[in-house]
Amino acid sequence: MTMNPVTKTCCAVTVIIILLPASLAMSAEKGKTNPVTQYWMSAATQNTSIPGMSQEGMSGIQGMIIGKMAGIGPKRSLMLQLNSPRTLPPNPEATHDIPSGLNMGKTLPLLIPEREKLVRGEEPEGKMEKPKVRMLFYWGCAETVRSGQPKVLDTEKMSMVDFGKAMSGRSGSAQHPPSMRTGWAYAEWPNKKDHTDVPQSGSLQGDHFIHGNYPPDIKFIIGEKHDFMAPVEFTSTRGGLTDSITFQWKKIPTAIGYFAMAIGHNDKSGETIIWSSSDAQEPGYGLMTYLPPADVSRFINEKVVMGPGVTSCSIPKGIFKDAKGAVLQFIGYGDELNIAYPPKPQNSTKPHEYIWTMKLRNKSTGMLPLGQDEIKDSKKKQDEQPTGEKPAGAPEQMKKALDKIKGLF
Repeated sequence: MTMNPVTKTCCAVTVIIILLPASLAMSAEKGKTNPVTQYWMSAATQNTSIPGMSQEGMSGIQGMIIGKMAGIGPKRSLMLQLNSPRTLPPNPEATHDIPSGLNMGKTLPLLIPEREKLVRGEEPEGKMEKPKVRMLFYWGCAETVRSGQPKVLDTEKMSMVDFGKAMSGRSGSAQHPPSMRTGWAYAEWPNKKDHTDVPQSGSLQGDHFIHGNYPPDIKFIIGEKHDFMAPVEFTSTRGGLTDSITFQWKKIPTAIGYFAMAIGHNDKSGETIIWSSSDAQEPGYGLMTYLPPADVSRFINEKVVMGPGVTSCSIPKGIFKDAKGAVLQFIGYGDELNIAYPPKPQNSTKPHEYIWTMKLRNKSTGMLPLGQDEIKDSKKKQDEQPTGEKPAGAPEQMKKALDKIKGLF
């Protein structure tokens, strides 16, 4: 299977960014000696949308095309991760009793995954080739390109370390979710035994109880503020790829900040075009994930992240004019819930030992294809033609545009 240029670019950039902090993460793990059971819940809402099109009430070519595109419409997902310093019994068991409002039964089993063993002879041979990537990077919500832009990033003229740093940009404070590590028990959900989808109407609000024969009992309550976030809903988008593209979204009640970035590819020049909503120079690759509230607040002050009251933004005119397709990625950051047990007495200056800690983090993400005006105009012209005189290329053009968007990531 061959990958398109944008897919190759994204894969290369992702590898570079992942490798950079690896040594820092390892040193941080070595410094952790406090044997406290850790439990993390990562709640996410995702929504891929196409303005003017919906899954309901569609037929013909539109229905077939949309039906082939996975992930259309809002979805909720949940990741549960447990680390315990306790010695495992012969038959380890752990489970998470959930509130009835989640509509997923009474409990979610936490299983210890099988460790994957590296089979001799499967190691990749030879050295990894230096990828050839040239990017034009723009930033800022504006109708026209600002002075000093774009910034050109070229792997042929930069070291891979410098290229990786330039693309990763800012990132949140280091977070180390529970994981498989020596001397610790690790369990997770979803897993091989249970990978039930979270219903769209499922709610985290209510009593939660994690228990088993090796972790301590963990009890807590989740309120409305830390429930699944509302999906990203774009209320309007104006402009084609040759224009300034203005997009608006519905305010997410529990969001504490927003960030957006867009990507397209020029097949003729081989250049990848990147844009981010940051007022400061920031590509945003390191920001499209969970961020601690303190980091979100800091980035808002630095004019990198948009505040929770912002509901519209514009992409500068013409930056995607030579791209056959472009896609917008959007994230709304949620608040965190952090609980430690037993709680430390107020005004106490004595050392305090916790038995367990719990973290719930939240985000809502959306994806929006750009340049829909071209597709809509083509479809409109097709519909306006008398029967038998419709241009044969219109449906195929729409299908190719959507397939291009689908393949961008």
